[in-house]
Amino acid sequence: MEGHTKVLGVLWIIYGVLGILMGLLILGLLFGISYLPKDHESPLILRTVAVAGGGLIALLSLPEVIAGFALLKFKEWGRILALIVAVLNVIWFPFGTALSIYTFVILLNTETIALFQKN
Repeated sequence: MEGHTKVLGVLWIIYGVLGILMGLLILGLLFGISYLPKDHESPLILRTVAVAGGGLIALLSLPEVIAGFALLKFKEWGRILALIVAVLNVIWFPFGTALSIYTFVILLNTETIALFQKN
């Protein structure tokens, strides 16, 4: 189970970094588009949506990266955080759902629980 836990940690880090990059891409794209309209209200609305939407996506992906690094170090709080993040990501079909199910199978296993309590 130690190998599965390390793989799971790496997968959460990759998934979280991709989420952060997606948030930054949305932020940059919408912020760049906001310079195109010539009226007074559209740029403000686009910039607000860019900062709120892109920033929120990037901010919500940060716990995934933290959980991944904690899983690599076999921290008990990281196991709990990964389970919480997995519950929140079940709705992001197909990748979030698959990663969440894999997280539940690995981290709720009795061997894995003993491994985390030992460290």
